[in-house]
Amino acid sequence: MDINKDEKKINKEKDKKELQDTQSKVDVRNIPISRVGIKDIKYPFNMSDKDGSIQSTIGNFSMSVGLPHDVKGTHMSRFVKILEDQKECISIENFDNLVKDTTNILDSDSAYISVDFTYFKKKCAPVSRVESLLDYSVNYTCEVKNNIINKYLKVVVPVTSLCPCSKNISDYGAHNQRSHISAHIRTEKTVWIDDVIEMLEDQASCQIYGLLKRPDEKYVTEKAYENPKFTEDIIRDVAVTLNKDDRITAYKIESENFESIHNHSAYAYIEKDKKKDIHNNKKSKISYLKFSQLHSNFPG
Repeated sequence: MDINKDEKKINKEKDKKELQDTQSKVDVRNIPISRVGIKDIKYPFNMSDKDGSIQSTIGNFSMSVGLPHDVKGTHMSRFVKILEDQKECISIENFDNLVKDTTNILDSDSAYISVDFTYFKKKCAPVSRVESLLDYSVNYTCEVKNNIINKYLKVVVPVTSLCPCSKNISDYGAHNQRSHISAHIRTEKTVWIDDVIEMLEDQASCQIYGLLKRPDEKYVTEKAYENPKFTEDIIRDVAVTLNKDDRITAYKIESENFESIHNHSAYAYIEKDKKKDIHNNKKSKISYLKFSQLHSNFPG
């Protein structure tokens, strides 16, 4: 009989029992923490596209939960475990499941997860139809608190803009440049990345492409020339498009032109919360009705 081996086994089990869960101890300062967790963790994951195909990418994740006033700390390692378990397929459709799992696993009534990543879209050149990839900066964010879920999607789309003023005052040509249109939207129903890209690209003077042949280059140059837009035009046209989409409940949009004849950018920004607007309109109507009733009671 190997006595030393048995003793080691007993000591090992004893040590395991004595390991304390420090994070779960009671905290007496009576101060809840809104968010606590990990940020800037880079992790590979597979993302489901609108057409059902899978795209592999690397995300920069931030993950946190709310911490009650009487709990000392959260379990940081569990965030990484959640990512490891879910990395096979993440999409805008199931991103809220990731957040729900986080609240359950970390025993919290609120959770927040955000991921920045690069999304690639295959595009066909307008004339030659040659294919190439174009990259887009994307962010998914989802938060849950008291069983209320908010989902956000942000997409930055590179486009071409051409100045209407330059076209009008020049005998030939007009200054044009690459621009960025970004949309940060809150959604109740699924809005795919490709949907947002299409909405934004359609409002520019012209789209841009990864690969163009000479006939394509002629096409995009002439299309931009025939469709001049100030940054104000672009941002307003984007707003009109998003206002019509019932899936989108709020948005913050930006348009930035990297001016080719200046050492600065032209910039425009609009934000809108459709739900607040509806609420304020109802309040305005109620106030008007009350005023009308009050006015009708005034002595003539």
